[in-house]
Amino acid sequence: MDFTRDSTQTIVAEMVDGLIAREPADLWAALSDAGLSTMLLPEAAGGDGLGLPEAAVVLTELAKHAAVGPALATIGFGIVPLTALTGPEVIARIAQPGAILTAALAEPRSPFPLDPATKAVPDGDRMRVTGTKIAVAYAEQAHRILVPTSEGIVLVDPKADGVTCTRTPSSTGEPEYVVEMDDVPGEFVSLDTARLYRLAVAAIGAVADGLAAGAAELTATHLANRHQFGKPLATFQAVAGEIADVYVTARTLHVAAVSAVWQASLENDGGGGDGDVLAYWIAAELPAAMQMCHHLHGGIGVDVTYPMHRYYSAAKDLARLLGGAAHRLEILGAACSSN
Repeated sequence: MDFTRDSTQTIVAEMVDGLIAREPADLWAALSDAGLSTMLLPEAAGGDGLGLPEAAVVLTELAKHAAVGPALATIGFGIVPLTALTGPEVIARIAQPGAILTAALAEPRSPFPLDPATKAVPDGDRMRVTGTKIAVAYAEQAHRILVPTSEGIVLVDPKADGVTCTRTPSSTGEPEYVVEMDDVPGEFVSLDTARLYRLAVAAIGAVADGLAAGAAELTATHLANRHQFGKPLATFQAVAGEIADVYVTARTLHVAAVSAVWQASLENDGGGGDGDVLAYWIAAELPAAMQMCHHLHGGIGVDVTYPMHRYYSAAKDLARLLGGAAHRLEILGAACSSN
């Protein structure tokens, strides 16, 4: 299939429209059948050789419908980093059609640690991994998990002896786990843990971009069609000011996300400073914008049969995965002071 940005947006939008009421796994199966995962693989691994910018289009379009499912974990945390960090022979073996991949990006009290407490010890041509990771999306369902360790990134089979996956709560209700590893065999991938994190943040930003755009559009449509005192809610000055604030947040997030995706897609990304700005904006501003959208919907916004809650829940999970606003501001401040 000849993929372009516009055709990819159309394909994803049509699939989501048809499958929105079904399980996330059904949507992911449909996306895989359409080739939207293999398109990101290098040509030597049977793919179309596309990269992070095209992956971002898929993730953003899904998020506009609040229907990401396993796509962020598999594409953003799995396929894109593998393509950037390892060779086509490994990718062809690991990124099998329809398989779910994920990455273990956080440890207890340490989101995205550059010096992970998880240990890896060489064992011939393999590695032995011991440690604990938290908030690992789709860990139990995954074919492989990319695990940052003291010796670099290691691929771990979640079904291997010594791996324990304990499900933990998430705002969306999608599968998330604490993964405990005790002398687990793994396959070395790369030393560049920082690049994995930068690619993951860019993918998270693409999802956040879609969530903000989708929630803003949903809210604006509601305000245009809902009447009070014989007038659309959108004509009231206070309401217009509040939805304008949401729009500004959404557009700023879009600019930050596009910039971070572009920077992270470069072979020499210069350290990913745009990703630090994006991560802070997601953690600090996206949940607040979602709160405003709920407020503008009134009682309808808290009805679980109405889609607004899916946007807010997904936004909260992303902000938590990134470590929260204070943590991200500290990282951003440290980066600024070192320049």
